[in-house]
Amino acid sequence: MKIKQLTVATLLLLLATSCGEKRQDFPFRNPDLPLEERIDDLLSRLTPEEKVGQMMNTTPAIERLGIPAYDWWNEALHGVARAGQATVFPQAIALAATFDDEAVHETFTMVSDEARAKYHQYQRDKEYDRYKGLTFWTPNINIFRDPRWGRGMETYGEDPYLTEKMGVAVVRGLQGDDPAYLKTHACAKHYAVHSGPEWNRHEFDVEVSPRDLYETYLPAFEALVKEADVQEVMCAYNRFEGKPCCGSDRLLIDILRNGWGYDGIIVSDCGAINDFWQKDKNTPRHETHPDAESASADAVLSGTDLECGDSYKALIKAMADGKITEADLDVSLRRLLKGRFELGMFDPDERMPYARIPYSVVESPEHVAKALEMARKSIVLLKNKNNLLPLSKELRKIAVVGPNALDSTMQWANYNGFPTKTVTILEGIREKVPNTNVIYELGCGHTADFVMKDLGGYITSAAGQGFASEFFNNTDFSGAPVYTGLAKELHYTTGGNTQFAPNVNLTHFSARFTGEFEAPMDGAIELKLSGNDAFRLYIGTEKVAEVWENEYGAEKAYTLNAKKGEKYPIKIEYMQRLGSADLNFSIGVPTPVDYRGTADKVKDADVILFVGGISPRLEGEEMPVDAEGFRKGDRTNIELPTVQKKMIQALVATGKPVVYIVCTGSALALNWENEHVDAIVNAWYSGQQGGKAVADVLFGDYNPAGRLPITFYKSVEQLPDFLDYSMKGRTYRYMTQTPLYPFGYGLSYTTFAYENARLSKDRISTDEPVTLSFDVTNTGKRDGDEVAQIYIKNPNDPNGPIKALKAFKRVHVKAGESQSLSVTLASKAFQSFNDNTQTMEVRPGNYQILYGGSSADNDLQRINIIIE
Repeated sequence: MKIKQLTVATLLLLLATSCGEKRQDFPFRNPDLPLEERIDDLLSRLTPEEKVGQMMNTTPAIERLGIPAYDWWNEALHGVARAGQATVFPQAIALAATFDDEAVHETFTMVSDEARAKYHQYQRDKEYDRYKGLTFWTPNINIFRDPRWGRGMETYGEDPYLTEKMGVAVVRGLQGDDPAYLKTHACAKHYAVHSGPEWNRHEFDVEVSPRDLYETYLPAFEALVKEADVQEVMCAYNRFEGKPCCGSDRLLIDILRNGWGYDGIIVSDCGAINDFWQKDKNTPRHETHPDAESASADAVLSGTDLECGDSYKALIKAMADGKITEADLDVSLRRLLKGRFELGMFDPDERMPYARIPYSVVESPEHVAKALEMARKSIVLLKNKNNLLPLSKELRKIAVVGPNALDSTMQWANYNGFPTKTVTILEGIREKVPNTNVIYELGCGHTADFVMKDLGGYITSAAGQGFASEFFNNTDFSGAPVYTGLAKELHYTTGGNTQFAPNVNLTHFSARFTGEFEAPMDGAIELKLSGNDAFRLYIGTEKVAEVWENEYGAEKAYTLNAKKGEKYPIKIEYMQRLGSADLNFSIGVPTPVDYRGTADKVKDADVILFVGGISPRLEGEEMPVDAEGFRKGDRTNIELPTVQKKMIQALVATGKPVVYIVCTGSALALNWENEHVDAIVNAWYSGQQGGKAVADVLFGDYNPAGRLPITFYKSVEQLPDFLDYSMKGRTYRYMTQTPLYPFGYGLSYTTFAYENARLSKDRISTDEPVTLSFDVTNTGKRDGDEVAQIYIKNPNDPNGPIKALKAFKRVHVKAGESQSLSVTLASKAFQSFNDNTQTMEVRPGNYQILYGGSSADNDLQRINIIIE
């Protein structure tokens, strides 16, 4: 045979060429074949080990098939997150405050444009690690049932209907409308009945009535499945009826798959499968299963296709032990592979319309303008005594005080990207009134009763005053530095396209900073280092602080007991491996807050603007926070931190008008402030254009029309126990007490009247829609937006909600003019839970349709309807 005469080298070349040709000819690579044929072909080529590898979020490459690695974990809560440069829109709770689901859809169409542009660039650069894919684990549609929950800022508030409308808008914006390909995947999370506390989420077993389950906790998930065709659902950490959610046959099989017909991907929350079986004395867990094999098999058989984590490695042993079969894995693999095919991951770019989106859309002027629009729309005017606002642009002197005035990262909230430019509130004010003397005083921090006196000027090096810096285009400080220089301050962020220094990579680099600190005094001096990824702090040769794992927003502090005149060598090492680079260093001495001193410095201003509230560094996901009123990201009370309350009281005592600009992701009990401060503006965590938006509202270039998507309670005394998931007494739907500010509330610089209400019919059948029409008239002197809200009250259901939002519409009305609105209420709007049949249904009887500008009874008018 001729083949025997070939050299070994020639034979290997022919085999390699043959394999290469076959790789291109695999049927699963042919985009013209039916989807099921492609799935069948690829599935048939995978080994059991490869199948298991494809069922964890970090999927390895399958080189023999030409399939690169892929990480399913990506985030886009309010813009593409954790992957460098991106437009940062206001936080989700702020987007809910816009009461404009059409604008939210437009926003997330822009987010998915940026996502696609970034993904295709990563593919060209052969970068396949985390936060670089197309599967986004957003939106968070849990119900913000209690303001103490730190992650409530990630949600769309306390109301099921508002959450449903915003969630559907997000999903449709992310997933696109191309008939052949999905733009990205959205993910409805965290399924289900999940809203704190953070400190016990790995062991908590939720108890909830069937009524609350179907009327409050499930409707948004059902809508995203049935109306928006969401492609992924994330099961939560907690247990439900004794079983972890990611192994709950009731939630995943009975309700989600069989009840709603969901055939998409179910993904676990990160590490949730570990909670089934791991024992951890520091973090109590469910411990419902004896080992990883049992836990993983149970999760898959319950419908959890993809694990964020690594417990599924045990599926190989679980198969060997007979706890699960390869055919069981194939059920999940089909859903996972279908998702990747529909995203076009195995097709050439020329077949993919979204591959043509240019990278220039990332933080483009159009997207930045949208961030400004959404920040403006989200701002809620809570109080405006004697029409103090809007302020005149001709004021002589304005004082700005407070911890959030110059804090750009506060505006980014959490699960965020990194903009190249953030307009802080102080900057926005100064830009708005360039001819006014705008002075700034920090005054106080968020919670501590001291501020830091900066001592950075006492650090010197051979390069001058500051740190000598060395940068390396690798992550191990090897070779010669690509840049050396002087760093007077260590406040860096790449923002995705801004280098730390010339010739330095945007990613995968390391840096070393060295200097000598000469103590100007005896006593305790605090050194604080924070940033993304990895850093170390040395005093002399001693390593005193370290974060050397991939982390976002990590912070470490060290107290130096210094002696005056003594010199202390300082070395900081930084390593960037993942996402966007960020590094900040400060050195200073704690100084007690001087309330009277701050007030004296600003008492000659025409108006004092206090920019306070809380911060995403205090509230959020399972955070190591140790401050009064906070616990692991949650809050133990809803009061304004004491130090800020005292500062505001000192400012009010000056007798000058005081405007309180609140930055928060949740409700605050602003009782004293509401009584004594002249105006209160809720700015939330407002994204990269937040400062400009706040200034536009303060000075009348934008008429505020945001509405509260949550109730602002007077204190925790108005709330049930945090661990109680019953809706009794919670939110505007069940609260019988009077809140500080009701759901749907928000003031304007103008006034509106509702007139000429009429129904298309005053009697309908149980399956019939009805249309409510009315006129909204602007009775003031300024153009503005009004948010018309429609609620249903069902007197026939004594155990149901007092009232429930069923429609809303944000409209712009010019001064002195009217807008005619028509809202169609489907029969679903009149559904309630039947305790006897355990189902949702429309029952005959007399109903009230309420309409007006907030959920408060005195803001609503009524019209009756009979359902027969």
